[in-house]
Amino acid sequence: MSPPDLPLIICFGDSLTAGFQSPTATLPQGLNTPYGGFLQKQLKGRARIAISGTCGELTAQMVTRFARDVLDHKPDYAVILGGTNDLGWNVAPPDIMRNLVMMYRQAGEAGTVAVPVTVPSVRGFDAAIPTRYALNAMIAAYCAHTRLPCVDLFGATAEMGTGRLAEAYSNDGLHLTTAGYELLARLLYEEVFKDLN
Repeated sequence: MSPPDLPLIICFGDSLTAGFQSPTATLPQGLNTPYGGFLQKQLKGRARIAISGTCGELTAQMVTRFARDVLDHKPDYAVILGGTNDLGWNVAPPDIMRNLVMMYRQAGEAGTVAVPVTVPSVRGFDAAIPTRYALNAMIAAYCAHTRLPCVDLFGATAEMGTGRLAEAYSNDGLHLTTAGYELLARLLYEEVFKDLN
């Protein structure tokens, strides 16, 4: 058990927060490797981490449980990653952004630092990449305007040139591999939490 006076970080989102990995021949039942677990190891006891990821969830559904699953716990930080499922259902990026901004603002009003994460790319669905660029540009612009940290998961895991999710980071073209989730934890640590006391 971590001491209750340590900073609390809640990792909030969909299957990418839950750490879902699709089944493979060697792992027929799939695997869950949430990035929050890797981040906990990197922080070496300097923070408490809670993971709240629901597979298949849209950002509108994330909004409805944000107070209960995040704000009620009074975290110091909320890492927010959502939008992949919305894009899969052809929800327009401005509508997704409206939901994300609602959570970013609610966090700030409650004294919690929101840590927005860009949505990763896809592989095998090239037609779905432009909307990811559009949504991620909105996330980055909002963060620049409000001075929130912005962790660019898309940029870190996409191939140069094609914009596709790199093979090393996904076995199904949508979810991440262990290497992908570890990379997200590393980005969060280096860009946001490295100097956490």
